[in-house]
Amino acid sequence: MAKIMTFNYQRIKLNTTTKFSVLFFPALFVLLWSTGFIGAKYGLPYVEPFTFLFIRFGFATLLLCAIALVMASPWPNRQQQVFNISVSGLLLHGFYLGGIFTAISLGMSAGVAALIVGLQPICSCLFARYFLNESMSRYQWIGLCLGFCGVGFVVAEKILAINLGESGNLTAALLAVFVSLMGISYGVIFQKKYCTEMHPITGTALQYATTCIVMLILALSFETMQVQWTGEFIFALFWLVFVLSFGSIFILIYLIQNSSVSSVTSFFYMVPPVTAIEEYLIYHQQLSDAVIVGVLIVAVGVFITNKK
Repeated sequence: MAKIMTFNYQRIKLNTTTKFSVLFFPALFVLLWSTGFIGAKYGLPYVEPFTFLFIRFGFATLLLCAIALVMASPWPNRQQQVFNISVSGLLLHGFYLGGIFTAISLGMSAGVAALIVGLQPICSCLFARYFLNESMSRYQWIGLCLGFCGVGFVVAEKILAINLGESGNLTAALLAVFVSLMGISYGVIFQKKYCTEMHPITGTALQYATTCIVMLILALSFETMQVQWTGEFIFALFWLVFVLSFGSIFILIYLIQNSSVSSVTSFFYMVPPVTAIEEYLIYHQQLSDAVIVGVLIVAVGVFITNKK
C-alpha cells in the first residue's frame, strides 16, 4: 500500500511539473522574445544593424564560454555535430535577426516586416511535413490561419500607413525580410532534426560564435562600425544579451526539443500582439480596437493549435 501511495504521489508530482512547463515556458518565451523589438528600438539609433548584432553576439559568446568553462560543460566532439550546430545558429540568429534589422534600416516599417515574418508558423509546419514527417490536424491548420489573421489585425494600421514611394530600397528590403522568414522557418526544423543532442550551453555558445563571425564580416564589408555608447544603447545591449540571448533562446531550445513544430511555431504569433501591448505600456502609444481584436484572434488560434 505504501508503494502504491508513493507511486501515485510521484505520478501526481510529474503531472503537475508537466502542466507547469506547458503553461509557463511558452508564456515566458513570448514575453521575453517580444521585448527584443523594444530593445532594438532603443539601440539601433546609435549603431548600425550588423555592428549591433556583432557586439551583442560577441558578448554573449564570451559569457557562455566562461559559464561552460566553470561548469565543465561538454563541447561537441564530432565535426558533423559542430557543422550542424553552426548552421542552426546561422539560421535562427544570423539570417533571422540580420534580415529583420536590414529590412528596417532600408526603410521597411516594423509592421510590414512583422506581418511577413508572421508567415513563419505556416512555413515551418510545411517544412515539418516534408522534413520531419509531422502531420497536422485540420484544427491545427485552422488555428495557424487564425493566428496569421490576428497578426494582420495588429499591424494593419502600420501597413496602411506605409508609403512605398519613399523607399528606394524596397526590393532589397523585401529580399532581406524574406531571408529572415526562411531563416527562422527552416531554422526551427533544422534545430529539431539535427541538434537534439546539443548541450544548451556549449551548443548555444557555438551558435553565437558562428553568428558573431558572420556579422563581423558583414559589418566590415557594408558598415562604418561606429558606435555611440549612450546610456540607451548600453541598456539595450545589456537587455538583448542577458534576456534575449540567454533567457529566450534557452527556452526556445527546450520547446523545440519537447514539443511538435506546430506547437512551438504557433507561439511566434503572439509576439507582435504582445509587442504592441508593450509599446502601449512603455511609449503610451494608442491601443486601437484593431489591435485588441487581433490579440483575441491570435490567442484563440494559438489555443486551437496547441489543444490536445
